Amino acid sequence: MPRTRDSTSGVQTVRTPEGAVLCARCSVAATPRTRLRGLLGRTLAPDEGLLIRPTNAIHMFFMAYPIDVVFLDRDSRVLRVVEALAPWRAAACRRARSVLELPAGACARVGVGPDDVLTFTPSERPA
Repeated sequence: MPRTRDSTSGVQTVRTPEGAVLCARCSVAATPRTRLRGLLGRTLAPDEGLLIRPTNAIHMFFMAYPIDVVFLDRDSRVLRVVEALAPWRAAACRRARSVLELPAGACARVGVGPDDVLTFTPSERPA
């Protein structure tokens, strides 16, 4: 697989084990400032997402719309999927090392579930 531990910087394309595109433009929040800000003040286009690392929990305080949340281990294996997490809620997964935030409905659209291993590659589309 083309994913390595250091390959998740910049804008990434996220694919399922079957090769379906889950997220064509996934930004990475890897600094304390970008992790703290998350999606606050932003909206997600249908093909956008945000990978937050390292973390094993997120909150939806001050958010205005629901999102799908995918908790990943260090090998990008899906541990838990929370579909349409509503504003003013929180979610966590003890063994997670990162969280992928997606537009609500994205996980159901491509059928992402526990034990799927996602692949991150540099995006060919501009951010």
